[in-house]
Amino acid sequence: MPSIRSLAVYSGSNFGRGDAYRAAAAELGAELARRGIAMVYGGTHKGLMGVTADAALAGGGRVHGVITERLNGKGHLHPGLTSHEIVATMRDRKARMAGMADALVALPGGVGTLEEFAEAWTLNQLGDLDTPMGLLDVSGYWQPFVAFIDHMIAEGFLPAAHRGAIVVEADPGRLIDALMVAERVTVPKWL
Repeated sequence: MPSIRSLAVYSGSNFGRGDAYRAAAAELGAELARRGIAMVYGGTHKGLMGVTADAALAGGGRVHGVITERLNGKGHLHPGLTSHEIVATMRDRKARMAGMADALVALPGGVGTLEEFAEAWTLNQLGDLDTPMGLLDVSGYWQPFVAFIDHMIAEGFLPAAHRGAIVVEADPGRLIDALMVAERVTVPKWL
């Protein structure tokens, strides 16, 4: 069983509507702390990113932020992190986060969250990254994305085996458990 010592969290810098997203983000942060898994994320105090970091820190967990110079200059750095680093660009931020993590998870978020997750999935497909990946499917948030993945498969743009490369769970504990036993997809991405 692979060991997950650190988990990269991609999530929204907004809160979303209602309380379900905040509650799930807090539950994930608390679960990471409870299991002794370090959280690696974008380093801000904003939105669900801040909620997850706050919960992990409140539970005694380790949280490492990777923030860009521009966002740090705007005062977006979370002031209570265990550790942080400032990088030049978003490209550097994504590479550093993926390089530090044993697994990657996306919570609900906007275009940045989707882009970060999609880039990491692409790198996994190409064999440039060997990291289990998951979606925390709060209130069915990721179901339209999963349906789009199924459409890619149906239209012949993605081998069906690559659908299994993404763990989709609504419960943070079950998501982490599934990531721990996830097996790398070795089917080539080319049809």
